[in-house]
Amino acid sequence: MKIHLIVIAFLFNFSALCAQTVITGTVTDAKQNPIEGANVYLDGTYDGASTDANGHFTFETTESGTQTLVVSMLSFEPHYEIGDVSYFTDVQIRMLEAINSLSGVTLTAGTFEAGDNSKVSVLKPLDIVTTAGAAGDFVAALQTLPGTTTVNEDGRLFVRGGSADETQVFIDGLRVFQPFNATANNTPTRGRFSPFLFKGITFSTGGYSAEFGQALSSVLLLNTIDAPDQEKTEISIMSVGGGVGHTEIWGKQSLSVNTSYINLAPYEALIPSNQGMRWNSPYESIAGEAVFRSIGDKSIFKLYTGFNHSNLDIEQEDINLVDDVRFQLKNNNLYFNSTYKQYLNNDWSLVSGASISWDTNDIGIQEDLVNGKEIASHLKIKAHKNFSNRFNLSFGAEYFNTNYNESFTSTDGFSVDYGFDEQLWAGFAESDLFLSNKLAMKFGVRAAYNDLMDDIQLSPRVSVAYKPGELGQFSLAYGDFYQRPNRDIAKFNTAIESEKASHYILNYQLVNNGKTFRAEAYYKDYDGLTKYDTEMPQFNSVYSNSGDGYASGLDVFWRDSKSIDNLDYWVSYSYLDTERDFQNFEERATPNFAPKHNLSIVTKYWMDKLRSQIGLSYSYGSGRPYNNPNTPEFMAEKTRSFNNLSFNWAYLIDQQKILYFSVSNLLGINNISNYQYADAPNMAGTFDRRAITPPANSFFFMGFFWTISSDKKSNQLDNL
Repeated sequence: MKIHLIVIAFLFNFSALCAQTVITGTVTDAKQNPIEGANVYLDGTYDGASTDANGHFTFETTESGTQTLVVSMLSFEPHYEIGDVSYFTDVQIRMLEAINSLSGVTLTAGTFEAGDNSKVSVLKPLDIVTTAGAAGDFVAALQTLPGTTTVNEDGRLFVRGGSADETQVFIDGLRVFQPFNATANNTPTRGRFSPFLFKGITFSTGGYSAEFGQALSSVLLLNTIDAPDQEKTEISIMSVGGGVGHTEIWGKQSLSVNTSYINLAPYEALIPSNQGMRWNSPYESIAGEAVFRSIGDKSIFKLYTGFNHSNLDIEQEDINLVDDVRFQLKNNNLYFNSTYKQYLNNDWSLVSGASISWDTNDIGIQEDLVNGKEIASHLKIKAHKNFSNRFNLSFGAEYFNTNYNESFTSTDGFSVDYGFDEQLWAGFAESDLFLSNKLAMKFGVRAAYNDLMDDIQLSPRVSVAYKPGELGQFSLAYGDFYQRPNRDIAKFNTAIESEKASHYILNYQLVNNGKTFRAEAYYKDYDGLTKYDTEMPQFNSVYSNSGDGYASGLDVFWRDSKSIDNLDYWVSYSYLDTERDFQNFEERATPNFAPKHNLSIVTKYWMDKLRSQIGLSYSYGSGRPYNNPNTPEFMAEKTRSFNNLSFNWAYLIDQQKILYFSVSNLLGINNISNYQYADAPNMAGTFDRRAITPPANSFFFMGFFWTISSDKKSNQLDNL
């Protein structure tokens, strides 16, 4: 009997030790729809089950105490419940949709990206330099995008009713203070940089990130290549000069260098400029760039430097003078840029960088001399943390210093010096919040203090994107942007305040199988624009921040690279309505650089049998406003419309040798950008005028490009 009792007690205690706990519950999505096939299990055990068609699950376990219940399902974020197993009864679990970085929503309002790895790209790096009429200048290629205006006598970026000074350029996140070559009045300039050193370009026409400031309209972000794929040498022989470049790789380090020499004298001897200007010494320059890269296990260091020396001597017609005005220029520019990125534990990363530039201009205007020197620097540090694939945070601080000095010496011995020394401190923070694959938000704020004007600027930035279907999405963006008036004003007066623009943007974008459609409506509100009471800024001008204005419009972009074999084309259209009261304007009016309508059509066609790529680009701009003193209205007249049809042809002699030919304004149309009027009326009481036209109606270019590389396949087609 005692033995039987012992056995019964043992069996009772054993069954108690092996008691089963039943775990039950329901799994649904964010809209409370049941999820079938989800895996539900206790972490570290084999105990679990899958949900049925109603989202229900049930299983038994012998585990006890505190456990972790895991729920996983493809396309959803893993879900975790921690507690005593006795509480895992009728558990209600709501799964969150996993964020898909390839097909989910993106924030695109106000931004065009050019990069092979960007899913929101409307251009590729190849497009930046193979566009007919661009002649290898990335800025000219960007002028085929909506939101830009072709100001053919200037050459810089004019965006959505803003002047060229309202766009800033950055390399690897650091400011470039003089991104364009120096040039004469009414003679277009070019960007200083060689396209092949950059892996991608982000062009923001408005509503850009809180990381960047001091730009009322736009920022252009250039990102250098992290690591070249092979060693190669590139040789260029052109009708206007020549160049050579080389990339060397050793281990995880590499160095790319290039240099070029440009001289327009031979070209000018064959094809002289239009009447109204005469070259004593046509434009001549020598330039070079270098990028050093060193990649560590969790870090990358890059050092970029560029230099440029250029000079010219030209005589230009002036309606108020009997003789032409002689203009001489010598420009020297040196720029350094270094960045270091370190990847830390727990999805942290840290980026630091610095840039510095020296720029000098020695100018002769008739017998008067103007000497200008600018030394500018930028220091920056930024931290980034991915808390999850739904939320990340970036924050940082930066410092700018600009020292500008200019001296003027007249023929009669009068001399005066002026300039400014500016220091600006700024901090920024920004986060991306992905609520689902259909809804995302970006919040940012930027704060800056400028000691030159002794003012503090606080700039909120926010954008929202919603994706209703698989292909298209909507985006909204708002932001405040501040900028110091340009140096032609700041060098005479430092008591002025920062100018301000507020951006409101609504965007729709659809991408499907090689086709991209994009439409964007915007409104910009300007406040605190600088005014002065003389024709040009002078040391004795009266300055104020009483100016204001607006710019509104619609930008449309369409690209198709699939419908017709070997044909790639895009169409851009911009409608612009803008008025502003600034500078020496008598009242609110549309400035000369802001035509109402702009249209660009770019085509590229590859012909296998001819081993050639043919390109045609057409640009149209409606008449530009100008002021006619013979009429009572201010800025009421308009020039005739701008038209430009350009052509290029790249022929592959063999895989690594290219013969290239291009011509801008193929039809030789005499475009007029503005008029200069006499200071006083003639005998009939009428103010005489002369048309301001380009130096030449058309520009012809021919070049031979030879690449020497280890794979014997690379060529410079992407640099033309």
